[in-house]
Amino acid sequence: MSSASTTDVARVARVSRRVLAAAATAAVACGCAGPAGAPPSSYVAAAALDAPPAATRPVERRVLRIGADPNNLPFTNKDLAGLENRIAAIVSEELGAAPEYVWRAQRRGFFRHALAQGESDLVLAAPAGFDMGLTTRPYYRSAYAFVYRKSAKELAGLRSLDDGRLKRLKIGIQLVGDDGANAPPAHALGARGLGGNLVGYTVFGDYRDANPAARVMRALADGEVDVAVAWGPVAGFFASRSPKDELVVAPIAEAVDPLTKLPMTFEICMAVRRGNGKLRDELDGALARRRADIERVLDEYHVPRLAAREPEARGSGGNDR
Repeated sequence: MSSASTTDVARVARVSRRVLAAAATAAVACGCAGPAGAPPSSYVAAAALDAPPAATRPVERRVLRIGADPNNLPFTNKDLAGLENRIAAIVSEELGAAPEYVWRAQRRGFFRHALAQGESDLVLAAPAGFDMGLTTRPYYRSAYAFVYRKSAKELAGLRSLDDGRLKRLKIGIQLVGDDGANAPPAHALGARGLGGNLVGYTVFGDYRDANPAARVMRALADGEVDVAVAWGPVAGFFASRSPKDELVVAPIAEAVDPLTKLPMTFEICMAVRRGNGKLRDELDGALARRRADIERVLDEYHVPRLAAREPEARGSGGNDR
């Protein structure tokens, strides 16, 4: 991630959950004031007098407040049908906690509200090197991918940004910002003089549409473009559900584009608020202990994965406090 700018990291963070899905109940805010006009001490005393004996009080279950997008398959949605919903359930179970979702569309300000302003305890996916919170160890590593119809035999083996066949193709690309900002592959292809070949499909747009991240994949299935370029989990999930033609998902060969120096691969972590290293460490432990279960979820959602890199020592990336 060191080769990407902070802006690129934030944009890809939005993709990898929308491009860059979650679920359930609204967050419950805890009350902190007593009855009108009563000093706090008298309110606490009255509450103590009215409280049931300790032996009969219900045991309060731990809650994890999770910031997530309600309409962002394959990652999260309100029906808890996303891969991150499934992984959140696994991790919450391991920690003996109940997940509560704080719903917010993953657009500009998502991470600020969720983490910096304390709306949530954690978000389920952020790129390694993310500087708006503390990140866990990565739980998968994926890449942007070319996607094309298997019936297009002339495209067999397409993997490289420098493949000469791209000059003759109409290429669908994901736009990952409210302002139509481009994902790293769009910059890389543009740097090769292919800007005129690109057709952009926003992952935002009309939020009433289900699965906004799937637009570029629908365009490919409908024949609007010859090849699509999408974030790996989006490519794998929607390719596996294509109703019209079998699709090939081919992760981009270049881990880092040599022309733009932008990464095409990203390690995905969970992230918590700065100062909450205890929760970050608990999540690390849960992710490690339930590794096999998490891999099964990633397999089920057809997430293309790359080999994990050697983990850095805590603190070496400035992300340890």
